[in-house]
Amino acid sequence: MSRLQAEHLYKVFGRRPEEAIQRLEGGADRDELRADGTTAAVIDASFTVEPGQIFVVMGLSGSGKSTLLRMLNGLLGPTAGRVLFDGQDLTALSPAELRAVRSRKISMVFQHFALFPHRSVLENAGYGLEVQGVPRSERDRRATEALALAGLAGWEDSWPDELSGGMQQRVGLARALATDADLLLMDESFSALDPLIRRDMQDQLLQLQKTLKKTIVFITHDLNEAMRLGDRIAVMRDGRIVQQGCAEDILVTPACDYVASFTQDVDRSRVLTAGAIMADADTAFGAARQPATPAEVIAAAPAAVPADTPIIELFTPCSTSESPVAVTDSGGALVGVVPRSRLLAVLGEPMTPSAPAGTATTARAVGARAVARA
Repeated sequence: MSRLQAEHLYKVFGRRPEEAIQRLEGGADRDELRADGTTAAVIDASFTVEPGQIFVVMGLSGSGKSTLLRMLNGLLGPTAGRVLFDGQDLTALSPAELRAVRSRKISMVFQHFALFPHRSVLENAGYGLEVQGVPRSERDRRATEALALAGLAGWEDSWPDELSGGMQQRVGLARALATDADLLLMDESFSALDPLIRRDMQDQLLQLQKTLKKTIVFITHDLNEAMRLGDRIAVMRDGRIVQQGCAEDILVTPACDYVASFTQDVDRSRVLTAGAIMADADTAFGAARQPATPAEVIAAAPAAVPADTPIIELFTPCSTSESPVAVTDSGGALVGVVPRSRLLAVLGEPMTPSAPAGTATTARAVGARAVARA
């Protein structure tokens, strides 16, 4: 079962919202509704998030991403559609039942820290547990552990104004972790930070995720951040999700010109992986000169790398040998190879919208077309 499901969510502000939804379903756009004093913030948004997955929603300001996030935990009720959390329809709960779910199962990390200035770092980190009614000793123990996970061991007795912006955001993250919630909602949580601190926080989140395996919905307007963090990404424009997929799908096969414009400046060498662009060994070597066994392919390769290795790490071995780099699975078994020509061809592959819009073409298929031309 998916941890989180959004089914045909709409959020319309203004008069006669049900009538506005009918118009949207009939083909009307946002501008037509706005002329009548109605704002369609989210339009027919559907997606699923699996347990332990980081699902990133990205888009420009006004695209509807933060409104969408607030519908996921009931801070905003949808005009139409529903949200399922572990199979439970959150949109059908009473206010008291929804508050109970939010206090114990769903935590939120805000953009601007939202710390209490009159509470210590430890007290801030334990605030969610205080709301749950957890006794003080247990609250302090769990908050201390969460602060240590967030890299703030030793700062428990400090005040928020004694911390840097990055450290304050770590307190916000620790507060979410202390409740041991199943779902974390992060609304532009790193966007107020300086670039270097922001990257440190991304590193911190990824490191924590390796251990905690939380289910996370992360909102951002930064595509590089989305591609670095997201197991799956949804791109929003004018209230609608215009494309969903992994970073490689969105980078290599954008569904429309809008998505393509976002991806044109992304460093593909840090996003695409060896597994995404690899070829079968017989394709790379040719039937006449193919090594007889996988072991011989690996032995002849200048390097053997896991399938999730970013292709930027393939430059050196590809430049030092005519033999292709071997690509292996988690058990070390050969799953493919990356010849030098394939690496160069995929890096030069132009990013054009897929046709028809929304059709998923895998990065590996695009790489095959690229090497065929090389």
